[in-house]
Order: sequence, then structure tokens, then C-alpha cells
Amino acid sequence: MSKIKKIGILTSGGDCGGLNAAIRSIFFRAKTKYNMDVYGIRDGTIGLAKRPPDVQKLTRNIFRGYLLRQGGTFLGSNNKDNPFKFQKKGKIIDTSKLIIEGYKSLNLDGLIIIGGDGSMKILKKLAMKGKMNIVAIPKTIDNDVGATENSIGFHTAIDVATQALDNLQSTAASHRRSMILEVMGRDAGHIALHAGIAGGADVILIPEIKYSIKGIINKLNEMKENKIQHSLIIVAEAVKKENGLKVIQKYINDEKRLGGIGEYIASEIMKKTDIECRVTTLGHVQRGAPPTANDRILASAFGVYAVDLLAKKNFNRMVAWNNRRVVDVPIDKGIKTYRNVKRNDPLVETALSLGTYIGDIK
Repeated sequence: MSKIKKIGILTSGGDCGGLNAAIRSIFFRAKTKYNMDVYGIRDGTIGLAKRPPDVQKLTRNIFRGYLLRQGGTFLGSNNKDNPFKFQKKGKIIDTSKLIIEGYKSLNLDGLIIIGGDGSMKILKKLAMKGKMNIVAIPKTIDNDVGATENSIGFHTAIDVATQALDNLQSTAASHRRSMILEVMGRDAGHIALHAGIAGGADVILIPEIKYSIKGIINKLNEMKENKIQHSLIIVAEAVKKENGLKVIQKYINDEKRLGGIGEYIASEIMKKTDIECRVTTLGHVQRGAPPTANDRILASAFGVYAVDLLAKKNFNRMVAWNNRRVVDVPIDKGIKTYRNVKRNDPLVETALSLGTYIGDIK
């Protein structure tokens, strides 16, 4: 049976802290233990669709200290275009054949993809169509991939949000204001919940638990009765208005994105009370920060395990973190279940026990 001699790496979807640590780990495991040649593919699947494919042979010289500490991905990424429905000059075309041909033209024996559930779903489809040998590593700041307890990028996003709350506390106290921090969270409230507890938020709003403006105001009034004239509120971007509608921002190119729920909450509070509010939206600051130690360690462990899977020819697997160790599951199983915050989550109970308002929970 022939050995795996030449592998590729690509990062797909939104960037986050820890991607470079994963690439570094993949390279050193592949080169040191298996003497594989490793190629980095630029800009996700776009790099494979170019002619010639846009790739970079990785060497030890690339990984001199700095990259481990750098946020984002030095290979570049792409989170806009589905290769099966690629938009070009107003037309929708299928570029999957180009990508598969690019993979084969490089004579790759395997490909490690680092992405979220959407990227993994697309690349699994590409792999089946083109008989590509892939292994997946989960990364998402939302931590919503069901089969793993932690994904690369999550801890860095929490750390950034917690630091923001720390910084907002002093200005909130100085001016006796309610400071509202809007954080990312496409459908899940893990960032808001974790950072809210770590940063001492008085109100935590997440999309999984229904809230009311009255409930928020009751909490703030209770604090005032206890001579606390300032407060911290953290809200995930996917939280809806009280009437159930999402808050969406529209851009010139007709693109629509979540954002603005913090301003809505502030407006409603100020309409109905004498409490002055200010809003801070973190946005992509949560993605681009230097990775925390946790994310560097997790990414490194995932990278080593992914290379070992390729070496054993265990393809179409996703690495995962469970019970304090790295395991692997079929990619389909890895993305089948969605990890959001449940009412019985221990951290929900923790927040409630701290006196935090986290919705109208009975």
C-alpha cells in the first residue's frame, strides 16, 4: 500500500485565532514524523480553482515564532462563495470541477481542511464528487459544531469579549451608565454567555433564551435600589427584537448581515427609563486578535491528530475534542448536530446563581 507523501492544507470560512497554530502543527507533524511534503493552498477553494493552483510549499523557515502568535490565517480564507454556486459577473456557475482538477493537478495524496460546519459540508461534497482524500479540523468562534466540545477560535473570542467588558466597567461606573456590548454569535450564544460570566455582566442576552425589555429594566432597577448606578449588558448579535424580528444591516451590494441589536436594546431602555446607555459592537475584533494559549494548544493537538489520520488513510473524518482528549468522527456526523446553549447548560445555572438576568426563565 502506497504511503501518503504529499498533502495540502486550506483554511475556509471566517478567520479566527489559532488557525496559524494549526497549520504550523500540521507541517511539523507531517514533515518530522512522516517526511511528507506540505502545501498551503491560498484563499480556500479559490486557490485550487486558479490556474495554476495558487499554492505555497511550506518550509520550516515560515514558522519562525511570529506565526504562532498571529491571528487570522497567513494562507488566506474565503467565506463568500459556494463553489457549486459561484457568482461571476452576475452569473452563477459551478466551479467544483475546477477545484477538483486543481487538487489532482497537484498530485496531492490528501487534504486537511480547517473550517466551520458550512465549509465542511461543501468540501465533503467536493471530496465525494472528485474522490478527494480529506480530513477536517473544526474552527468557529461560535463553538456551534455539535460533535466537538471546543472549536479553534472560540476561546480567543471569549477573551476579547471579556477584556471589552473589563474596559467598559470603569467607564460605566464613572458616568453611572449602562454599557451594552454586542458580540458575535450567528445562532448560538456561547460567546455572550461565557464572556458575560467572566466579565461580570449584569444582563446576558442570547438567542436561545427569550427575554423582555421589562425583565431587563426590572434587573437594572433592582440594582439601583441596591445603590448600584451602573451596569454591564452583553448581547449576542443573533438575539431578536422583543417582537421576534431579527436586526439586520443592509449594505450597498445588497449583502445583509446581523447587527444592531445592541442599539435596539439601548433605545428601548432609554425610552422607558432615565438610564443612559452606550453601545459598543466588537465585530471582527473577536476574529483578528492574537490567539489565546487555549486556542494555540487545541489547534496544535488537532493538527497532529489530523496528520495521523491522513497517514493511516482514515479519510472523511473530523477531529474533535471530547472528555479532555482528541478523537475523530465521520465528517457527516461532526456537522449533523448543532451545538447551541440549552436551558440546562451548567453555565446558564451559573449565571442565574450570580444574580444575572439571562431572560425570562421560570
